[in-house]
Amino acid sequence: MNRILRTGLAVALAAVGSGGPVAAKPPSVAVAITPTTVSSSPSIARLVGQKLVVRMEGTTPSADLLGRIQRGEVGGVILFGANITTATALRALTARLQGAATAGNRPRLLIAVDQEGGSVKRIPWIPPTLSPPQMGQLGSTTIARSQGSATGLALHDLGIDVDFAPVADVPSSTASFMYRAGRTWSFSASRTAWLSNAFAQGLAQRSVVPTLKHFPGIGYATLNTDTYVVKIWASRAQLSPGLAPYRLAVTNGLPLIMLSNATYPAYDPVHAAGWSPAIVGTLLRHDLGFRGVTITDSLDGTAHARGVTSRGLAAAAARAGTDMILTTGSESATRVMYDYLVQQATAGAIPITALQASYARILAMKAGL
Repeated sequence: MNRILRTGLAVALAAVGSGGPVAAKPPSVAVAITPTTVSSSPSIARLVGQKLVVRMEGTTPSADLLGRIQRGEVGGVILFGANITTATALRALTARLQGAATAGNRPRLLIAVDQEGGSVKRIPWIPPTLSPPQMGQLGSTTIARSQGSATGLALHDLGIDVDFAPVADVPSSTASFMYRAGRTWSFSASRTAWLSNAFAQGLAQRSVVPTLKHFPGIGYATLNTDTYVVKIWASRAQLSPGLAPYRLAVTNGLPLIMLSNATYPAYDPVHAAGWSPAIVGTLLRHDLGFRGVTITDSLDGTAHARGVTSRGLAAAAARAGTDMILTTGSESATRVMYDYLVQQATAGAIPITALQASYARILAMKAGL
């Protein structure tokens, strides 16, 4: 990790370990995350390429995907169960993916999985050995942090540097689809905040980027936001407790937050969180003070549910200032998305300043690895 982030996390870890609130000033990550830190003016193609986190098909990366990584058209790859066989094969796979970025003299590739524990665990033979509900019942930040650390150590050994975990959603009732799926920690916002952040810090201790999700919270959702159009009609006062994990994450200097695919009329009656300027810019960055990297949830399922294209949602997310775009469609579809975003940016439909700001934040996060 870079010195600033490492120092900030050390302070936060000490405070969480003591069981008390984190009172330390947040690490000044934003000092290192401004467009002025980019040594040269990157092309639009490079700016767009760093935004995309794409799915890989099969257990061996295709020549086309490796070429895209080498040319800088991809900033990260998400792995699913279908890509994973054995530890030896997975190490070889991640080495080939990372090697393509190195061969092209590109920034480090982010290689990610969903390793939450319990019902969402892409690599079955590694930690966490406890599910979020089990850790929630125990209520120990020490155990949650230890589970995160063990998970991070195992992921790092396999060449994976991003965990799309922990879930930070606070279920409003047993009707919550996240609760029913066994993915939440507790009905208590404060317990969820402390435990999810402890798990995240354990990951960060092992140089694996944690990802709190799904901002600003989908605890009120009764249907899966990946496959249904979900509007959460709760008021700002009702939604406020669900922000607690993110407020603590900002204090702790954690680097990555995933935005939800739900729409929140209390904040923005039109746009879902992943492409809402009011949520990305005003709520998360201005009101909460987040200075790290934002990423959409996968856009493909929600695009299908909405009857729109994922590339259109990706462009809307880029315009809103969301830094990274997670797309889990076919490799051919993600190529089309890349080309479309380059065209939109070249035509001025995506502000170059937004792309540059995102690029700087992404590179600063990667430098922390």
